[in-house]
Amino acid sequence: MTAVDNLPVELATDWTIDWQALWLAQLRALGQQVHALVQGGASVASALQQVAAAHGLLQGWQFVDQQQLPAGQAYEAFIRNQRCIPTRDNLHDFFNGLIWLHWPRLKQQLNVLQASEIERQGVGAQRGRLRDSVTVLDENGGLLLAPQALCDALREKRWQDLFVRQRDLWAQAQFFPIGHALLEKLVQPRKAITAHVICVPLAQGSSSITSMMAADGWLSEQLLNAACNLANKPYLPIPILGIPGWCHQNQNFSFYDDSLVFRAPRTVQTPQQPVLPERDLA
Repeated sequence: MTAVDNLPVELATDWTIDWQALWLAQLRALGQQVHALVQGGASVASALQQVAAAHGLLQGWQFVDQQQLPAGQAYEAFIRNQRCIPTRDNLHDFFNGLIWLHWPRLKQQLNVLQASEIERQGVGAQRGRLRDSVTVLDENGGLLLAPQALCDALREKRWQDLFVRQRDLWAQAQFFPIGHALLEKLVQPRKAITAHVICVPLAQGSSSITSMMAADGWLSEQLLNAACNLANKPYLPIPILGIPGWCHQNQNFSFYDDSLVFRAPRTVQTPQQPVLPERDLA
């Protein structure tokens, strides 16, 4: 499962978002404000801008309607040059805007990487290795801070160890969503939804991170210091509804017996991942 398996869905004013879902916990306060404005008739861009201004967020940046993106100009280059974020009236861009409000340093940094690669190589029919990896994080990624034992089990796809035998360790773990396509898919949760996470053991200086703002600063610093080489796609896939508490059904441990979702490690070399198409199949 990757970020490109779900097309944007138009946002209706009566769209039901379960703001009590655990993956929305740190997005809830601002998200509900933006959603209420959209339900009242505001465009997604206008709603995001109003909430950003009310809380002093993203100063010097602006959410604008998609129509302000000139024909033929790359989305990422426009954002970098104009400090404006083109936004459509759909659920995909609704969550993209919320991530901009909560991960401003990371989103700006990822945008610089994308725009710089476009300037160097052009848009082209395919993304290069770095842009492909940035897109995976931007669309479908997350940051998982967890005890070493959970990180090891996830890396080795030892699902019973990860979710059953060492289940109590999840009380020490934190997952911070980054991918807006991931959040869009979770509006209608299904067992097979998979996130691509940067998994960091708590012992590596991450134990003091308790908020998304702190996570934004910490991860941005790691990327600047090249501690996380994005070009090498440092992600681990995790069936996201397997996280304890994120799905009522996973209280019954037979939930994890589904080999089509909780797949065994491959015994042969993994083929190179396909290069993603331009901007989230918009």
